[in-house]
Amino acid sequence: MAEGEVSEGCRLPVLRRNQDNEDEWPLAEILSVKDISGRKLFYVHYIDFNKRLDEWVTHDRLDLKRVQVPRKEAKTPTKNGLPGSRPGSPDRDPKRKVEVVSPATPVPAPTETSQASVFPQDSQDSSDGAPSAPRMTGSLVSDRSHDDIVTRMKNIECIELGRHRLKPWYFSPYPQELTGLPVLYLCEFCLKYGHSLRCLQRHLKTLYYDTDPFLFYVMTEYDCKGFHIVGYFLQEKESTEDYNVACILTLPPYQRRGYGKLLIEFSYELSKVEGKTGTPEKPLSDLGLLSYRSYWSQTILEILMGLKAEAGERPQITINEISEITSIKKEDVISTLQYLNLINYYKGQYILTLSEDIVEGHERAMLKRLLRIDAKCLHFTPKDWSKRGKW
Repeated sequence: MAEGEVSEGCRLPVLRRNQDNEDEWPLAEILSVKDISGRKLFYVHYIDFNKRLDEWVTHDRLDLKRVQVPRKEAKTPTKNGLPGSRPGSPDRDPKRKVEVVSPATPVPAPTETSQASVFPQDSQDSSDGAPSAPRMTGSLVSDRSHDDIVTRMKNIECIELGRHRLKPWYFSPYPQELTGLPVLYLCEFCLKYGHSLRCLQRHLKTLYYDTDPFLFYVMTEYDCKGFHIVGYFLQEKESTEDYNVACILTLPPYQRRGYGKLLIEFSYELSKVEGKTGTPEKPLSDLGLLSYRSYWSQTILEILMGLKAEAGERPQITINEISEITSIKKEDVISTLQYLNLINYYKGQYILTLSEDIVEGHERAMLKRLLRIDAKCLHFTPKDWSKRGKW
């Protein structure tokens, strides 16, 4: 196929350099084509790769001999609900008890009761000795079916934020006239954007955005020049959906240090003081989903592994009790248990199976989690924002 016949929607191998500095030809989809001074550029998304790796490429990186032309696909009707006659999931009865035992404890034969039990699972049960792969289930799997072609493309080349210059990973909803600039300047104190350094200097330190509907929690580092944003999260003062976070971010220079999980933990500590359960605003980004699932998994496993048996019986706990202890919304507790592949159905009851691999993996993860919130040092008085006048 000739270069001029390659259009949006086509799939073909594209040359890229991997993290080991080696050439590879992964399959990619053409999302857009543009012509600059007679030179064609193709915006590609590498199939099965995170979309932060999407980029503009020249025609010499395309394998034009292996182009897959897009075809119209018929929609297959689906049935509502889950197949089969199996009883409903635990979310239909969140007060149902969960019995918990340590992985080292012998497992008695389960009885026909309405309770759910947490049993240890011998890692030898699987044919290859490896734990089952986590399933992408639950309420927080991001639905990308409604993404349009514009939001699938990165539109900002570079951002300058204080002492850092960053290359964005994803689409950013900035005004169209700013997307062609080589550098976009952001105020590191309020994140107001400007098209030049002079505009940014003139902006300091005015206030541009209407911040009244939100509460801002900002984490900073301090040096001789003042405070610098590490990350932050916002809360709506009044949320009808029980959102305890409207937006959360750790800036790229400070990522992979535990700050994101620290911000998430802090948001739930605030919810505990308020006596509420909370959840982040949906849909979550790819990295946001990973961060929250990791936090939920560690927090829930910490609860399950810390339960003690009473009167010779296996310890018990309900989904609602887990939610009340952690302030994690019930739906997120259930989706996390499903994601970890812990929920099984056996002889009329739900069983939560804690394998040795899960326990050991959790213990290793907690050893690396050095940054934690000390709730005893939290001084916070919740306010009822519904009683004040409209802003």
